[in-house]
Amino acid sequence: MKKLLKFGAYTVGVLVVLLAVVAGAVFATSNEKIGKNYVVAVKPVRIPGDAAALARGQHIAQTRGCIDCHGRDFAGAKVIEDDAMGRLDGPNITMGGGGRVAMFEDVDWVRAIRHGVGPDGRGLFIMPSEEYAHLSDEDLGALIAFLKTVPAVTRERPATQLGPVSRVLLTLGKIKLAAESIDHLHLKPASVIPGVTVEYGRYVAAGCTGCHGANYSGGKIEVGPPSWPEAANLTAHADSRLATWSEADFIRALRTAKRPDGTELNPVMPRTFGQMDDVELKALYAFFKSLPPAAKGVR
Repeated sequence: MKKLLKFGAYTVGVLVVLLAVVAGAVFATSNEKIGKNYVVAVKPVRIPGDAAALARGQHIAQTRGCIDCHGRDFAGAKVIEDDAMGRLDGPNITMGGGGRVAMFEDVDWVRAIRHGVGPDGRGLFIMPSEEYAHLSDEDLGALIAFLKTVPAVTRERPATQLGPVSRVLLTLGKIKLAAESIDHLHLKPASVIPGVTVEYGRYVAAGCTGCHGANYSGGKIEVGPPSWPEAANLTAHADSRLATWSEADFIRALRTAKRPDGTELNPVMPRTFGQMDDVELKALYAFFKSLPPAAKGVR
């Protein structure tokens, strides 16, 4: 009996040591990824100042997810607060106290939005620049022009706290900083003429890939807490609700956050997408309808 207890205690001790080693490796690797520096050659874009461009920039900021992380006043908002994932907040991007952009030059805005890299060369955590890298120079310039005009708000960003699941996902490469994913050397954003076309729908839909995947088949959202529900399948597969929706159903769903049967859309789905104009929403529908069927979550 004593030998058995001794063996059990030894086994537990070994497991504790192994867990400590693994935890230390995860902590070190995740910190290394967050602290990595990226050297990118930033192509400048023209920053316009006319009213039409500012209005376009405001529309992009309000409909492409900026508000969801930075808040309606752009002074920062809580993105995730979860024991597994930690506490993650979007930064203050106004000129007020606690803001990150008071000293930004135009090239710094481009580097942050298009490349996901801060002025210090570090990758910006939770900044989904892979969804914005495709923005045309005209749209990016308009967005920056608008963001430079938002009223200054004083608000400090709470300290980022990475939970154990966030660190494991970072270590395993399930969560990647946008700076790591973007092919910085070969970015060639093209101008796309707005219209109810598949091409324009593809351009707009780039902002959907973070949750729905590169092929829009949905499934587990790896960058979110374990409690987040799966993203919907947006292809024409039989398991996709969208496969049976009409264009009117699709537009109504995004505008009201309710499916045709009256049920609420996934609460993780940004409600700001419903503020897109008719051309954008119709183009999105045309693009999703053009996608080859893929089973849910088969990315």
